[in-house]
Amino acid sequence: QVHLVESGGGLVQAGGSLRLSCAASSAVYAMGWFRQAPGKERELVVAIDYEGEKTFYADSVKGRFTISRNNANNAVYLQMNTLKPEDTAVYYCATSTRMATIVKGEYTCWGQGTQVTVSS
Repeated sequence: QVHLVESGGGLVQAGGSLRLSCAASSAVYAMGWFRQAPGKERELVVAIDYEGEKTFYADSVKGRFTISRNNANNAVYLQMNTLKPEDTAVYYCATSTRMATIVKGEYTCWGQGTQVTVSS
């Protein structure tokens, strides 16, 4: 099974930026970044297909977040700009056996998560 490790989380002021990284132990297909805030369900924030040609962004992050990947390094990245307090959550990267998907249930392998805290 693929092992995923996230990094790059931290504390940032509103309006600031963070870049999350997810390193996979082997080649991966569709990749997604999810987040879970206290008391809320885990939600899909962004996703990218295997080729890196198709992306999905939740309305709440459109224009502020950018997902990218480097298949040579088995890595996926999440650039988060203009961060807001409501972006505060644990962020998880996940992978699917499908080439592209935005269905949460089709993501079967998860990282341990990295905390992002945005102060107002």
